[in-house]
Amino acid sequence: MFYRISVFILAVCLAPAILHGQSLPASGESQVTPEKLTAQELEQRGDAFRSQKDFVGALQHYDLALKKTPKNAVVWNKAGMAELQLGRFDQAKRRFDRAVKLKKDYAEAVNNLGVVHYKRGSYRRAISQYRKAIALRDAASFHSNLGTVYFDQKKYELAMAEYLRALAIDPEVLERTSATGISAHVSKPEDRARYAFMLAKLYATAGDTEHCLGQLRRAMENGYPNLKDAVQKDDVFATVRQDPKFVELIHAEVPGITQ
Repeated sequence: MFYRISVFILAVCLAPAILHGQSLPASGESQVTPEKLTAQELEQRGDAFRSQKDFVGALQHYDLALKKTPKNAVVWNKAGMAELQLGRFDQAKRRFDRAVKLKKDYAEAVNNLGVVHYKRGSYRRAISQYRKAIALRDAASFHSNLGTVYFDQKKYELAMAEYLRALAIDPEVLERTSATGISAHVSKPEDRARYAFMLAKLYATAGDTEHCLGQLRRAMENGYPNLKDAVQKDDVFATVRQDPKFVELIHAEVPGITQ
């Protein structure tokens, strides 16, 4: 099973235009020329295109909106997110930089600069940006992003600390996949197994048995070595071991897994 770590790229006012009573013009319908739309309407159109994963269309509308309101940091950030989804990291960075220049305390844009550095493999710079974002706003997704960098660096204790902080702020943050999420570099089965086991420990610590068991299953499916012994010996799983579903899971036949 392929398992992905989500890295969050964020913005404010992300609701698609349909939530504002707007939608993309259907084929054959008369279309209002962009020049006649307000900056807000163009931004909403851009949001609608981005929600449909038409990032080129989204960029076109964000750029038109920026021509009308060139100092709108939120739109610069959204345009950067679209560039990031297209894999155009240099362009994304320029747009996020512009957003931060216009609004120095814009935590989401600072976080997104961290995502650009992360995707480029510049972990030191990514860590720096994520820490700056956290200093501006103590958000679960920022801690999750920082934990992801530490995990990729194999600094597992630091990663666990950040994930645990993220869970304390938002118990669902590690289960929820952002609509604008970027997958990380966890591709080897052994890394996916280690990541799942680490999350299982985090959920056990938080008293969330259901999510803990789900992560233990993922660890099994990806070949975590001697999983049964690891769970039996670690006191953090004491409550989980008493759950009948744990007994059922630990004795389940999982293809390709040996205890």
